[in-house]
Amino acid sequence: MRDFFLTHEDRAFREEVRAFMSRELAPKMDLIERDQDFNTQLTVARALGQAGYLKLMFPDLYRGALPKPGLIHAVIVSEEAAFLNYAFETTIATALSCAYPIHRFARAALRERYLLPILEGRSLGSICMTEPNVGSDSASMKTRIRFDEVSGEWVISGLKRYISNASKADVYIVWGVTDPEVPPQKGLTAILIPADADGMSFPRLYDFMGRRGSIVGEVAMDEVRVPEENLLGELNGGFKIMLSAFNFERVILGGSGLGVARSAFEIASQHAQERVSFGQKLGQKQLIWDMIAQMSCKIDASELLTHRAAKMYDSGIGGKDLMREASQAKLVASETAVFCADRTVQILGGDGVTRQYGRAEQLYRDARTLPIVGGTSEMCKYLIAAREMPSIRLNL
Repeated sequence: MRDFFLTHEDRAFREEVRAFMSRELAPKMDLIERDQDFNTQLTVARALGQAGYLKLMFPDLYRGALPKPGLIHAVIVSEEAAFLNYAFETTIATALSCAYPIHRFARAALRERYLLPILEGRSLGSICMTEPNVGSDSASMKTRIRFDEVSGEWVISGLKRYISNASKADVYIVWGVTDPEVPPQKGLTAILIPADADGMSFPRLYDFMGRRGSIVGEVAMDEVRVPEENLLGELNGGFKIMLSAFNFERVILGGSGLGVARSAFEIASQHAQERVSFGQKLGQKQLIWDMIAQMSCKIDASELLTHRAAKMYDSGIGGKDLMREASQAKLVASETAVFCADRTVQILGGDGVTRQYGRAEQLYRDARTLPIVGGTSEMCKYLIAAREMPSIRLNL
């Protein structure tokens, strides 16, 4: 039984979201993938915001029919969006990853100014962690943040790369070092920077093999100045914010991977039941049913792990107590997406690598991003093992 962890109410919500995506996103998939039309994404994002689907993580702001909205419902939205177009899902998931720390850690005036426009689909947000020499190793961050006592402003300098929504977002959350004399986990700070701040620039946009239509690039800060109130949380408290943001992002990415995997599986299983080869349906051949069975098992495992992590979060579990489960969800779902996309291309043969015969080749390109973004598969395995062996200090 799929959707094992979902209530009847959750399942009804999924059908509602699926109908919304079929109406608003499905007709625009070619414009996003083929034409890389970002304005089309903004149009669908606005519709999502107007429908209230971007407020699911924020019960104090949500005004929809669900009595207890939460991360499980945001995961459902992510899954259904990624099922149709992972590029679009990346755009809105990044915006939500920015909205989450604003809602939780920003001062009231800052929340009022920046949060609602994102959640209503009127603006975009972005998060800036990765640097030219810093991926999973956030402790080696080179971006510097200092406080100017004379002007009462934070001053930020550094370069971030592989930033989703770069140059398109209206607000950026940037992590940097405020105290280089202490261990990195105790000297990081998170700052909110509006896109139009002096000293902000976007030197380069990347051309990825997958997620065509999403915008990913560099964000450079040259002595950018923002008011004191733009501090998120506490001075040198950025690592705590980063940890909570990663948990949120990894569970959402579980939904992303699940959506991509389901989309590939649907194509493969349908083809196996229709295509005749050597006088038999493909699905009657042992090598094919083996692939279908493996995909089915991996998708169920991904769903169970992702929904469990989301339900745990919604029950109040977070921080290090959710790190293992969030990492498991992200690891298994992202690897499952790659496996299902690869096997689908194999089952379809020549049709699988040809754009004229469907979306299999697109899913193959899209899926490969998932084991890298939001913490690599290797980093997820480290975090899982670290929780399972607390008496051993693992060596990265």
